[in-house]
Amino acid sequence: MPATPTTITVTVPATTANLGAGFDCIGAALTLYNQFKFSLLPEQATFEIIVSGVEADRVNTGSDNLAYQSFLNLYQHLGKTPPPVKIEIELGVPLARGLGSSATAIVGGLVGANVLAGSPLSQNEVMQCAIALEGHPDNVVPALLGGCRLAATGLNQASKPEENLTNWEICDIPWHSDVVPVVAIPDFELSTAEARRVLPSEYSRADAIFNTAHLGLLLRALETGRKNWLQASLQDRIHQPYRQALIPGYDAVYSAAIATGAYGMVISGAGPTLLALVDKSLSAAVVTAMTDAWQQHGIKADVKALQIDTKGAAISS
Repeated sequence: MPATPTTITVTVPATTANLGAGFDCIGAALTLYNQFKFSLLPEQATFEIIVSGVEADRVNTGSDNLAYQSFLNLYQHLGKTPPPVKIEIELGVPLARGLGSSATAIVGGLVGANVLAGSPLSQNEVMQCAIALEGHPDNVVPALLGGCRLAATGLNQASKPEENLTNWEICDIPWHSDVVPVVAIPDFELSTAEARRVLPSEYSRADAIFNTAHLGLLLRALETGRKNWLQASLQDRIHQPYRQALIPGYDAVYSAAIATGAYGMVISGAGPTLLALVDKSLSAAVVTAMTDAWQQHGIKADVKALQIDTKGAAISS
């Protein structure tokens, strides 16, 4: 049996959640990453956290750091005393932009702890811990597993899922290689709490049926790359109509993306990042159009064509 490593690195992809009608249940991993290096310290030490990269000065390096808290959580789950550890975090995923930065910290911390503890938990068990910590599966599941994933509570859990968070069914969603995700990341933030406050507490039957139909269509559209299905499937009545007003320039960026040939545009996660799905032949033109549209509103945005990450959290010694 190979020795348990004392230093490991976990690379975790950014994620985009919801994809329109798939509110709180679907997400996809993107080729944008945060990296977490874990090194065991001498027994008399406690912990050390070093952060570099994008917005590093804004990350908490104390005991409340989310990656460290997730690291501790796994040892608590195992009933073991956590060892002293140094965590070196290299940030490539912007904070509070709707790209799953918190999910990368949760997954990175749990996976790092599991490996340093000798890998007692399976990937599925780590996933259940991640969902319990995050509170919903749409970001942490693709961050851990990669690809595009749909999560639903398992049998007998639909009525009261809060009573048992260990029973989730995860469905992988095929993503056509010609469908390119273009992310437009503005230089302002939108907190998840604020984005949830604007949502109504109840929805009509018509809106529920509308989203159910369009989520079903979205799954087939992503698999086939069929243009008219993609165009129709990105509609939503659960969260986007209420959150658009929180994002300055939304209408202009949407119009620019569609006029340049994008299938559609959605809010990535809670926002304010906007996600356009485009044919790969048009991705460069859509990047330029979305950049220019926000610039005309005095907003600087980092707009880039990405791919779907298929590996999820990757471990290297």
